Amino acid sequence: MTETVYLVGSGPGDPDLLTVKARRLLDEADVVLHDKLPGPDIIDLIDPERREDVGKRAGGERTPQSAINERLVELAHEGKSVVRLKGGDPFVFGRGGEEAAYLADHGVPFEVVPGVTSAIAGPAVAGIPATHREYASTVSVVTGHEDPTKEKSAVDWDALAATGGTIVVLMGVGKLPDYTAALREAGKDPETPVALVERATWPDQRVATGTLDTIVDVRDEAGIEPPAVTVVGEVAGERERVVEFLEGY
Repeated sequence: MTETVYLVGSGPGDPDLLTVKARRLLDEADVVLHDKLPGPDIIDLIDPERREDVGKRAGGERTPQSAINERLVELAHEGKSVVRLKGGDPFVFGRGGEEAAYLADHGVPFEVVPGVTSAIAGPAVAGIPATHREYASTVSVVTGHEDPTKEKSAVDWDALAATGGTIVVLMGVGKLPDYTAALREAGKDPETPVALVERATWPDQRVATGTLDTIVDVRDEAGIEPPAVTVVGEVAGERERVVEFLEGY
């Protein structure tokens, strides 16, 4: 009998932010296929004999998405209960949509278990609200790491600059110089506050702040590395008002 595959979001990385259902499925699954983004504390909750690392490994080696898709189908057809564990939410830049479609095409039942996306949780734990009644009535969540096979970017930075509100960029540390320059060229104020939240909710979380004009230098001086969330907008300036009251962050 073909078993169900669960596409599970692990949230931003703190085990306490796992949903009740996600934690139950991790305890019950025969096999858990995970990458690195769920974070070490969550991965350590899983018996090593029941988990498979399908993420990026030392030396830049990574498991191709096609191999992950095939493995999910293979395990389900073997009658195994499978959890595909992803960072944040599986359908927010987590390729969950691709895996769901592949499973459906191969007749494998699946269920999506939403998680707390780092696009909202990352700024929040750093004292940065995604929205604010005074100056952020919209939130745009974009990827800083698009499919490399695309001929050109599908992100319209001109439109984002004109829209205003908050811009949250996931997986955008490496491309930070490109899109901050694009936003400035589109007319966004160079003094717009920007924050980088590295490893949000992990024990070694770090936050660096600057402006659209200075954030690249701030990144380099602080040594900010992936995974990190970039927040562009006036909301990023709110951190200064509340940072002293944030315990542990």
